[in-house]
Amino acid sequence: MRGRMSVREREPLLEAEAGDVQDPARGETHEQYELEISDVQESSYVALTFEEAVKETGFGTFHMLLLVICGWANASDAIEILCVSFLLPTARCDLHLGTGEMGWLTASIFLGMMIGGYIWGALADLKGRQRILVLSLTVNGVFGATSSLATNFWTFLVLRFCSGVGVGGSLPVIFSYFAEFQPQNRRGCMISALAAFWMGGNIFAAGLAWLVIPRTSLSFQLGSLTFSSWRVFVLLCSLPSLTSALVYALGMPESPKFLMETGQEEEALRVFERMFQWNLRGTARSCPVRRLLIPTIEKPSSKFYNTRVDWLKDQLLKGTDPIRKIFSRKLAPTSAVLSVIFFSISFGFYGLWMWFPELLKRIDISGGSACSTNWSSPSSQGTENVTCYPVRTAVYKEGFILAAANLPGNIFSILMMDLLGGKLLLCTSLFLSGLSVFFIWEVKTKIQSLVMSCLFSAISVVSWNSLDVVSMELYPTNLRSSAFGVFSGINRIASILGNVAFGELVDAHCTVPILLVAFVLFIGSLAGLKLPNIKNRELS
Repeated sequence: MRGRMSVREREPLLEAEAGDVQDPARGETHEQYELEISDVQESSYVALTFEEAVKETGFGTFHMLLLVICGWANASDAIEILCVSFLLPTARCDLHLGTGEMGWLTASIFLGMMIGGYIWGALADLKGRQRILVLSLTVNGVFGATSSLATNFWTFLVLRFCSGVGVGGSLPVIFSYFAEFQPQNRRGCMISALAAFWMGGNIFAAGLAWLVIPRTSLSFQLGSLTFSSWRVFVLLCSLPSLTSALVYALGMPESPKFLMETGQEEEALRVFERMFQWNLRGTARSCPVRRLLIPTIEKPSSKFYNTRVDWLKDQLLKGTDPIRKIFSRKLAPTSAVLSVIFFSISFGFYGLWMWFPELLKRIDISGGSACSTNWSSPSSQGTENVTCYPVRTAVYKEGFILAAANLPGNIFSILMMDLLGGKLLLCTSLFLSGLSVFFIWEVKTKIQSLVMSCLFSAISVVSWNSLDVVSMELYPTNLRSSAFGVFSGINRIASILGNVAFGELVDAHCTVPILLVAFVLFIGSLAGLKLPNIKNRELS
């Protein structure tokens, strides 16, 4: 550890120091004598940094269990986001949606995520990761479930927006929380594995849609509301978020890195003890982490305000504090580049991905490409003439295939992230994603369209996994969740613009939004070349 002896190498020395304490026979009780020895031993332990403490607690069962729990939470966010795109081909009739309204509906959840990401991210850096995860996941699940009862476009829009506020909080905080338990040499691989659960959520949503939405026999009457199969699907999609919130509330500790940065040494030691017991429970020795190197905590000075206006100005200034710190002189170049990359990948991925079920429906009807001239746009027919029943099962089957196409990209990311580094994978995958999108509009048959779409799915997930790793390791602990929250806001703005652009242009000029996606992804690839190399970097 940078020239220092390990804890195990120092243990004999510590025992010798403790042995120097002799009973002076001054009439001390046995308890006082033992306490004196304990105090000497305690003061003799060398204070460990975060990276040293994590290494001493081992790597094993605790980290695998943490991966499953955080992965399920990550998957629940993916399910809530993507469930809207899968229900639109059927729900558009019940909610009387035109193509433009469909674009705004898919954009609403990203608007909520933009607001939620900033607020929850800042709160997570102030109040802790664990409690914010409980709150945001609960908001996500409750409003997601309630949206199944919506009877019109505006009600559904507002409820999905509120669900998005919850998703915006849990998504960035999950990655900060998870990264702050990982040893340095495995961090890239483990974050890639966590990101792979997004694919699991995608497959879950697609598979559930395939199983539930075409089965109109699942519909039932709930008062005056016909609870259609797509409503059952929306209700089921909210369960992963609610179960994740329950698990975090009942059994998950706070991040030890956050506890150390906020001066809570005793609590951090208990977390490290828990990690050690889970990972190395078969060993005879006790947990070697006895003291921690705690950074100096600056206590905020008390402020007095002459007027409420002064107080309000100060609160607004505090609200923008994360942005000002992230774009400070030292971090500004990196933050600017990451902003471009987040915008590019979000505009490209969500602008296209959220519309895949609708494009697949058009491919299924026309028998050619999504931009085939055989397709008659719904906007020209009027929403009342659009046919949603019987449900086209092929649309959901092909959506499931597209989701499963993420698997090769995720496996590749997990195996190669620590070997090649996030920067190289990010730039290469963004370029190849743009190339695959460029050819989606050019293909002429249904099979060709599906193959190119699957290729985009497999490559783009490498971009997301790489970006997760890069953005985690470029910021210090006190800004990590805030930075992810700010970039998530940029992510949502791009996602909103991508969905609205698709909704407005897909009928009149189908090739324009598709080529625009390809161009934006190319820009992101070039921007990535300006990032610093973060391969095997310590968490600061």
